[in-house]
Amino acid sequence: MSPQTANPIDYLRISLIDRCNFQCVYCMPEGADLQYALKENWLSHDEILQLLSEVFIPLGFTRFRLTGGEPLLRPGVVELVEAIAHLPQTQDLAMTTNGFLLEKLAQPLYDAGLRRINISLDSLNAETFQKIIGGRVSGGKATPTRWQEVWQGIQAAHRVGFSPLKLNVVVIPGINDDEVLDLAALTLDQEWHVRFIEFMPIGNDSLFGQKGWIDSEAIRAQIAQRWGLEAGAVKGNGPADVFQIPGAKGTLGFISQMSECFCDRCNRMRLSADGLLRPCLLNESGQIDLRTSLRAGVPLSDLRAQVGALVGQKPDINFKMRESGVTGAYSRTMSQIGG
Repeated sequence: MSPQTANPIDYLRISLIDRCNFQCVYCMPEGADLQYALKENWLSHDEILQLLSEVFIPLGFTRFRLTGGEPLLRPGVVELVEAIAHLPQTQDLAMTTNGFLLEKLAQPLYDAGLRRINISLDSLNAETFQKIIGGRVSGGKATPTRWQEVWQGIQAAHRVGFSPLKLNVVVIPGINDDEVLDLAALTLDQEWHVRFIEFMPIGNDSLFGQKGWIDSEAIRAQIAQRWGLEAGAVKGNGPADVFQIPGAKGTLGFISQMSECFCDRCNRMRLSADGLLRPCLLNESGQIDLRTSLRAGVPLSDLRAQVGALVGQKPDINFKMRESGVTGAYSRTMSQIGG
C-alpha cells in the first residue's frame, strides 16, 4: 500500500529563469561552465499561465512560489506576478530572490499582488558575502556595494510591507557559521524571519566534501544558549521548523533536509524554467517535459492526466526518499533546477 503524504500536494515552485547574477558557492562550483537553457526554450508567460489555469489549478494547486536562478532577471516579471496573483484560485504567491535588484522592484511587485518574499542573506559581512556569492555582478561593482545593494533591497521590501519577510541563510562551516548569533539577532527588533538552511550536496558537491555541514540542532543549541528558544509560528508552505527567541518580534526557521528528513511532509513540486516538472528536489526520476509536449500540441487534458499521475506517485516517492535517504541521480545545479 502506498503511504499517504501528511499534506495535500498543492504547492508549485516555478523557476522563471535558470540564470543568476550571483554564483553562490553552495549553488555552483567556482568557474563552472554551465549550459543554460536558450531563451526560446524558457516557458513563455502565456505558457506558464496556461499550465497553471488548465493543468495545475484543476489538480488542486493553489500555492505558488516564483524562483530562479534569479527571478528578478526575468523580463516582464512584474506583469507575470500580477497575472498569477489575480488568478481566482491563487491562495498564496511568494518569491525567492537574492535581493540584488529588489530595491527598485519591491514596490512594483507589491503593487502587482506579491505579498511574501524570501531573500538570501548568507552574511552580514561584506567580505564574507563576496566569498559566498562569487563570480561577477552586472556592473562590476565593488564588494561593499554588492552587499549594500542586497541590504537596501531588504529594507525596501520591509518598507513597502512584505509580510512575512524571510531571510534565508545557508550555513557553511568555516565560512559563515561564526555569524549565526548575529543573523539570529535580526529577529529581535524587526518582524523578520531568519531561516537557517543546512548545506546540501547539490550544485557544489566538491565544496560540500571539503566543508561538510552543520546540523540544525547544533545551530539551535547555540542560539538557545545565548537567548533561549520557544516554539514559534509564521505563515509559509515550506518545511521549516519554527522557533522564536523569547520576546523577539520575528522568528527563526530551520530547514533540515540533511539531519531531519522532512520528505513525508513535502507538499511541493518543481517546474523548471524550460518546462521540466519534477516531484522531488533530490530526484530527477519521473520528471515530465511539459514544454515539449505543450508546443507539440499535446492536449491539455492529456498533460493534466500525466501531471495528475505524477502527483499520485509523490507520496510513494516521498516515502522511499525518507526510508532510504538515497538521492537519485541529478545533473542540474540548484540554479538550473529552481531553488
